[in-house]
Amino acid sequence: MSFIDFNTFQNVDIRVGEIIKAETYPEAKKPALKLWINFGQHIGEKKSSAQITDHYKPNELIGKKILAVINLKPRQIGNFISEVLVLGVPDMKEEGVFLVIPDNETKIGSRLY
Repeated sequence: MSFIDFNTFQNVDIRVGEIIKAETYPEAKKPALKLWINFGQHIGEKKSSAQITDHYKPNELIGKKILAVINLKPRQIGNFISEVLVLGVPDMKEEGVFLVIPDNETKIGSRLY
């Protein structure tokens, strides 16, 4: 394990977003969903490709609040540009991924501290 100092960690911008659109991404090499996420007035809408198909269907995700890193460089994933990294953790069998979600009501665009 390598360590980073706290100042480096503070450069990682993790925000609360709300999924406003989700669809399957059949062209992806590994099963994935395309997500459109609202991060509020100051940041706006961003896109992400997420390998979360084991536990989520597109229609179940609309309105769900999630945490995502918003200041990574965009990545080309197939014919889709992923602008943010949606955070997730492996399930108990390490076969699928669960989204990291806020426990209580949070404001869209709020930063993780």
